[in-house]
Amino acid sequence: MLRVAIIGAGRIGKVHAQAVNAHPEAALVAICDPIGTAAEDLAQIYGAKAYKEADDLFADPDVDAVIIGSPTPLHAPQVLGATRAGKAVMVEKPVASDVDEARALEAELATFEHPPVMVGFNRRFDPSFAHAKQLLDAGDLGEIEQVTITSRDPEPPPASYIAVSGGIFKDMTIHDFDVARFFIGDVVEVSAFGQNVIPELKETGDFDAAMVLLKGANGAVATIINNRRCVTGYDQRLEVYGSKGSAVADNWRPTTVSVNTADASAAQQPYLNFFLERYADAYRNELSAFIDAATKGTPVSPTVSDGVAALELAQAAQESAQSGQTVRL
Repeated sequence: MLRVAIIGAGRIGKVHAQAVNAHPEAALVAICDPIGTAAEDLAQIYGAKAYKEADDLFADPDVDAVIIGSPTPLHAPQVLGATRAGKAVMVEKPVASDVDEARALEAELATFEHPPVMVGFNRRFDPSFAHAKQLLDAGDLGEIEQVTITSRDPEPPPASYIAVSGGIFKDMTIHDFDVARFFIGDVVEVSAFGQNVIPELKETGDFDAAMVLLKGANGAVATIINNRRCVTGYDQRLEVYGSKGSAVADNWRPTTVSVNTADASAAQQPYLNFFLERYADAYRNELSAFIDAATKGTPVSPTVSDGVAALELAQAAQESAQSGQTVRL
């Protein structure tokens, strides 16, 4: 039984708390959050300890592993604090605030032996995306040629969140950069086009929609389509196209019912409206992979190196969108 603590009692912390509590091979033993009574309130639900300071949690001998869901600027130092205390770590995306910090973290981790460190790119563990990857790896689709990733949120976050998010490419597209690398491997060129389609968000200085074109070292190309607003719901689609065929993962809806009337044909319900519903299975599968890495020594994936690579693509996309030029890596 892996004894797990969670840093961050906000939205993502609650997601992880629920997943850990429900897992037969894990026990939720502690919650850490410095703000108000957030840690105490969440810990009380699960009968766990509550901490204000991460260092106190790291010193707890009853904690085997830590899931880090704190604000991004705290990710790298908390990864180091946890690993130096001998705890296995799963850290939410992005792995650090910027590329330099991420590379420094990677270099520091290489200087000492430590338990597994996994980066929370949960979409690798989505059953549909994972099945498409299995088909590709098995050769059923032939040689990879093109990947199209669509990711649109139902509604934008508050402007106050966007102002500290690191920008759309680090905050939102970062998941899609990892999915693209998952399928086409290393990326050598990035072309990005940013948009401001939501007037009330323009003052944040960030883009609220974007399209990105990635060229892989193997010649394959990935297209990413993002928008922070989608009135039809949480629009999450994937197409993997190869020389022998393609695999398509479509949107999820509450049911598969299709209605035909005099007014409409093949009418369906809107897409699921939130990432917690759409990727519930992915979070559970991600946790199982983390537990296996921590208790059985199975290979870690995604790694800190994957986190660094995703941040490099985010930085290149930002540069390309601002300059109008293709960025070569």
